[in-house]
Formats: sequence, structure tokens, C-alpha cells
Amino acid sequence: MCRRIGINRQQFNKYLAGAVRPSRHNMRRICDFFGVTESELLMEPARFAGLVSLRKPAGRGAAPQYLDAVENLHRLSGEMGQYVGWYFRYFYTFGYPGHITRSLAVITEKDGRHLWKNIETGTDPDKAQSRFVGKYEGLAFHLGHRIHIIEYDVLAASSITQLMLYPSYTPRPGHLRGVQTGGSMRRGRKPAASAVVLEFLGERIDIRRALARCGLFEPDEVDDWIKRLIENRIDAGEWVFEIDEI
Repeated sequence: MCRRIGINRQQFNKYLAGAVRPSRHNMRRICDFFGVTESELLMEPARFAGLVSLRKPAGRGAAPQYLDAVENLHRLSGEMGQYVGWYFRYFYTFGYPGHITRSLAVITEKDGRHLWKNIETGTDPDKAQSRFVGKYEGLAFHLGHRIHIIEYDVLAASSITQLMLYPSYTPRPGHLRGVQTGGSMRRGRKPAASAVVLEFLGERIDIRRALARCGLFEPDEVDDWIKRLIENRIDAGEWVFEIDEI
């Protein structure tokens, strides 16, 4: 709570103990956080308790009810520390059939929550001089012995993609393999699914150099082991698209 308000915890303990009184600036921040006025906060305890018991939480510090589900996912998420860092992300692109995308992604940790960012860049194969950039942000969770990542398109706000990956039980993941769902505006409204691989690069990298290696590639420009892991195939006798564990 002190982090979210921006007040030193030891100082706040002095307020609680009645040793000192908050400055007007800090009083305003505390009141805004809890959604009360200064006069209400200074009421007798019993009267104040009766007043706030009739209210729904308000103010900047109270999470809206519709965020409860997201907060529960964060609370239930397992250990994610080993997955923090930078990755190349590979998959057969939805919008340019026959091409493989290599993008740059990162998982970071903030206040116990794990955040995801992904940048796609490259040259449109249909328009040799046309460069494109895609930026995606989202959240990462470790649930049900799988890594779940949900991202949305920051620039166009036109799509949401979910990745479901096998976890790694090594100190560093090496690479993570799974399946993702999404779609491309170039394909109209068709939903799509594909195999996806995240190749771990490290916690600290030369971002500019890594971005320079991103883009759209012909299959013969990509390592064979990557192509094997992102091959989209449903074998005879199977009815759903599944990714084997490695």
C-alpha cells in the first residue's frame, strides 16, 4: 500500500501510531487512495468505521471489481523468476503465408506481476520498400504446469493473442515450445492457430542488435531445429492441433 501511495513505510507507521500527523500533501494522497475526505478520516474511529462500512471501495487504491479475475490469476500463478528475460519468438506468420516471423520479446517482473512485451518488425514481402512494426503488450502466468501469455496489439488495438507453452524445469529455459492463437487483418476475420517457439537470449542483451535480426524470413533462412519445432501439422487419425512435449 505504501508503495502504491508513494509514502515511506516507516513514516506511515508513525501516522498509524499517532506520533506525527501527515503533511497536507500526504494527507491528500492518503485520502485519494482510500476514497475518503480529510474530515472523514479525522472522525472518531467508531463513527468513521460505520461510515465507510456503507461504501464500496473507491479511489485510486481500490481495484475495480472487473479486475478481480486478473488479480486472482496473478495470485495463483506459480514461480516465474526463471523466465524473466529476453527471447526470440518464432512462428509461421498468419499474414504472409510461407514466411516465418522472428520477433523480440521480453518478460519482466514488477510488484509481483509478470509483464510481457513483443516487437515485430520487417519488410512486407509484397511491397519490398514497405517496413512494418508491430508492438504487443500483455501478462504472463504460470498455471496448470503451463506458461500462459496474453498479449494485445498496442498500435492497432485489433487483436488479442494467447500463447500456451510448456514450462522449463531448468534454471534457465533455453527455449519454450507451445501453441498460440490469433489472426491477421490481412486474412480478414479468420481465427488462426500455430506452433510457436521462444528462444531464450538472456536477462541483459544488446536490444538494438537483437532487433536488427528480427523480421520475416523464408524457411530456408531459418535454422532446421526451429523449423521442426514450429511445423504446423495434424497427423492422420488426430482431430485437434496439439504440440508434443520435448
